[in-house]
Amino acid sequence: MMPLTWTTWDAELSYGPIYHAQADPARVNPMGAEPLWGVAVVKENGSRFLKTFPHSTLEWRAAEYGIDPDDKDTLLDVILHESYIPREDDPLALMDPTSARVIAVTQGMPTCWTPGVSDETRLEAHLTRIAAVKKYRIRIEPASVDDRQSALAFIGSRRVAPSDPLDPIRAAQLDPIRVEARRLAVSWARSTGSAREPNFDLKPPDTFMGMPTEPGSAPV
Repeated sequence: MMPLTWTTWDAELSYGPIYHAQADPARVNPMGAEPLWGVAVVKENGSRFLKTFPHSTLEWRAAEYGIDPDDKDTLLDVILHESYIPREDDPLALMDPTSARVIAVTQGMPTCWTPGVSDETRLEAHLTRIAAVKKYRIRIEPASVDDRQSALAFIGSRRVAPSDPLDPIRAAQLDPIRVEARRLAVSWARSTGSAREPNFDLKPPDTFMGMPTEPGSAPV
């Protein structure tokens, strides 16, 4: 069975709800205005969605797995595909042949929260999970420059399609001080046994214009 291939078409930066809700305190994000990336993705069946993630996700993944903050290719490959890693403790995952294959290849591998394991081992394990997802479930790749340029021309835009639609994200530099702060937070969480995935309050879907928004992932 071949994996599904979905394509990326554009990347857009927006912000958390505090900028859009100052008149409505109930909607203000107590964590502040979190910059958010929205990646326009088109599935094989032609349906489309925005895959959204906070800019700080790049910092967290660099901190959790020891990824070079300047290695945006690895960071984006991880972020785009990791939501399709099936859970080993989900019995329904074994009923899906593609999920079962991923689990068979990766079962028992350490995560970023496994104590007593080097960053190199954690990263190797996570990249193995990402590779399994891309081999058996989902591959997310850039649409061709010609197709993206034709789409821009169709809507009357004068923009020139970049060589890769994720180039705007690659151009955003990560602050090494913030990455180090995340690394220390992750190290503390591991040592105290209180490790859990960070929780972010994502912006309302109406602040990305023209696309349905599915925060972080989309159903396969």
